[in-house]
Amino acid sequence: MNVAAEPSQLPFARPNVLDLAPLYEVLRREAPITPVTTPAGDPAWLVTRFEEVRDLLSDKRFGRSHPEPERASRITTAAVQEGPSGNYATEEADHTRMRRLLTPAFSARRMTMLSDHVRQLVDGCIDQLLAERTAAPDGVVDLHAGLAFPVPVAVICRLLGAPESDREHFASLSERMANHAIGDAAAHRARDEFNDYMIGLAEAKRARPGEDVISDLVRAQEADEDFDYAEMIRLCVGLLFAGHETTVNRIGLGTLFLLTRPDQWQALTADPAGRVNATVEEIMRLGAPGDLGLLRYAHTDVVVDGVTVRRGDAVILSVNSANRDPSVYTDAETFDPDRPERNHLGFGHGAHFCIGASLARTELRIVFATLAGRLPGLRLAKDVDELKVRTTLTGGVSELPVTW
Repeated sequence: MNVAAEPSQLPFARPNVLDLAPLYEVLRREAPITPVTTPAGDPAWLVTRFEEVRDLLSDKRFGRSHPEPERASRITTAAVQEGPSGNYATEEADHTRMRRLLTPAFSARRMTMLSDHVRQLVDGCIDQLLAERTAAPDGVVDLHAGLAFPVPVAVICRLLGAPESDREHFASLSERMANHAIGDAAAHRARDEFNDYMIGLAEAKRARPGEDVISDLVRAQEADEDFDYAEMIRLCVGLLFAGHETTVNRIGLGTLFLLTRPDQWQALTADPAGRVNATVEEIMRLGAPGDLGLLRYAHTDVVVDGVTVRRGDAVILSVNSANRDPSVYTDAETFDPDRPERNHLGFGHGAHFCIGASLARTELRIVFATLAGRLPGLRLAKDVDELKVRTTLTGGVSELPVTW
């Protein structure tokens, strides 16, 4: 890697769970692609400006695989996105097959069919929170444990065909697998356990298939000799992990953005149906969880903004920073659902645009519209700086004490 300056050490300390480190603003302006040292201690390039992040997300000269995986830079000691994944020779074809298999399951039509189920789940959780608040001596309940966590888990279980009764088990595996604070061995042991769990689930579907995504993938793997069994298991693990983890965090961060800005919360409670879509898009813009970014590897030498990225170099695309680029957004750091700029990179861009975007939007819109309609007096029971922050790649908070 042709490092021209002393690399900065990731992650950059952030002032709180909602704001980014001030260094990102400096880098966007002065060095939008800069050398860094990853938390794992390896060299990488950090990309911070909207234009470059967007372009590289759709640039086929970059991928998740590496021409020499054993020599690749690692991003963390967690077992999620810690290094290269997939087959260098077949990455594009494998990705195309995956999208073809999964697109029907995550179609807008399928999400519309799921909407009633999501509403029932959200209403049921709020009913339970109302009962818990009445019984609580201080009138405080945990919105994370009572709503932000159980709703996305129940939805992804229904879609994939995983038993909801296993939710605490795979949530624990997810937490450990993505945790960069527990050490390399423990995180990778959790990933192995998650793989074993998914193998058991896949084999149960093979014996008794259902109308769900895991059954579909098991059938597709049986019919396609190029669809490797281990690849299918990794894909199922990834869907179960990402399908609940990211939405759990967006609900938590979105609630914090709204409740720390009473004018925006009041505006939403005054017109939940009319304002919820724009509110969710602003949550997606500012609430990208985690402190790092999306990991890619150069598949050939590429010049980016005057910097030569060599074949095999690791590149970290900071979606968080890109979504706060003042050259794209007016008052970029301000949470403002009324802003004229609607585009953001919260779901990625290009061929790797998040296949679950319609699912996430469906869940978030129902959650926030229902919260605003049923609990208009909702407020935080702790200061943002007092909340427990998760030490995982996806970040977010592990508690959300509220009252009303």
